[in-house]
Amino acid sequence: MTKCFRPWNPKQKWLLPPEITEFIPEGHPAHFVRDLVVEQLDLSAILGAYEEDRGFPPFHPAMMVALLLYAYTQGVYSSRKIAKGCIERMDFAAVTGFQKPDFRTIGVFRRRHLQALAGLFQQVLALCRQAGLVTLGHVALDGTKVKANASKHKAMSYDRMEKAESEFAEVVKGWLEQAEISDMGEDFRFRNRQGDELPAWVANKAERMKKIREAKAALEREAAEKAKEGKKPNDKDDDDQDPPEPPKPEPKSQRNFTDPESRIMPMKGSFEQCYNAQAGVDAKAQVIVACDVVNTNADCPQLLGLVDQVRANLGRKPKVCSADAGYCSEANLAGLEVRKIRAYIATGRQKHGSKAATHAKNGKPGSLISKMRERLKRGGWRSPYRLRKQVVEPVFGQIKQAMGFRQFLLRGLAKVKAEWQLVCLAHNLRKLTKAIA
Repeated sequence: MTKCFRPWNPKQKWLLPPEITEFIPEGHPAHFVRDLVVEQLDLSAILGAYEEDRGFPPFHPAMMVALLLYAYTQGVYSSRKIAKGCIERMDFAAVTGFQKPDFRTIGVFRRRHLQALAGLFQQVLALCRQAGLVTLGHVALDGTKVKANASKHKAMSYDRMEKAESEFAEVVKGWLEQAEISDMGEDFRFRNRQGDELPAWVANKAERMKKIREAKAALEREAAEKAKEGKKPNDKDDDDQDPPEPPKPEPKSQRNFTDPESRIMPMKGSFEQCYNAQAGVDAKAQVIVACDVVNTNADCPQLLGLVDQVRANLGRKPKVCSADAGYCSEANLAGLEVRKIRAYIATGRQKHGSKAATHAKNGKPGSLISKMRERLKRGGWRSPYRLRKQVVEPVFGQIKQAMGFRQFLLRGLAKVKAEWQLVCLAHNLRKLTKAIA
């Protein structure tokens, strides 16, 4: 007697149209995100952009928003991979209702409504608060370096730009003469050319020189602006004297040709073209309550801005704020005192196994830094500062490892800020899904 198997016929036709829940079970995150977008989120900023009655009907904006948000929660960020998911993955089909927008449509929609999509961060954060995931009892701040969509090998220092500009000028000059001779020969042979075209190998070199000159001019403008800001209001130029020479950038000042607003920053023993992504995380359920991106390596200037953003997002300030030594300064501690927020900010770094802090901030007796050092010392293991690392560090681990976000897709500081908000929104959505499921 042979074993009896269940019938298997992949080409079997359905007698009745199937329902989406037959493919994706109830309670799946795909259903949650889709229903959240349709029933909870205000999409008027996106829907209001569609005023033209003519033309072929586009995909419904709510469906596109739900698709993008769900894809981000699943660690899928590329428009091509999202479009592929619409074809191959049933959970994506549960969001789109089996519609299949191509990658160009997805990319154009995201680019067109990028700021409005980022603005949904506050709405999702409010839903997290309603679900009891945010209490603002303790908010921990930190920053992490995220690679820019640019190679560090496409950056050049101002010193190298000056040398390369003169080198390229001589090379291109010789090539132009050679190209002119080549064109004259081709005119005589083919008699169908205008005679002023440049070969591709010349045009590429000339384009490279053009980019170098533009980057060099941008660095010179930045140096002039810094010099103007540093000039005292009472300083006056003497008309009898020759005007001072315009300030030059530092020889090691760099600018990237692919994404000029990104910067070279240290990352785990190496240097990469990066942005500095900031986040404020509530201790209750590791929900991100404030986020920002800057193109400077220093964390210190971002603290008060993040704290103010928490109040702007949720209408209430945190009771306790903790941060590492990178945020410690007299100005920051004074700002938190004015805002009546109890601060626990490290005044120095401490290696494992050592009792004394290294690289400690210098604080005079009676200064806010010295008072903070005493506060942390008195609190010991009971101090809220001991919770800082376990509140904020896992969030970056979840974003970079679980969600696979290790590099920005967009270029330019404004677009990168919006992209980081979308990623933080997706992180909060994952928290909200688990809390309600």
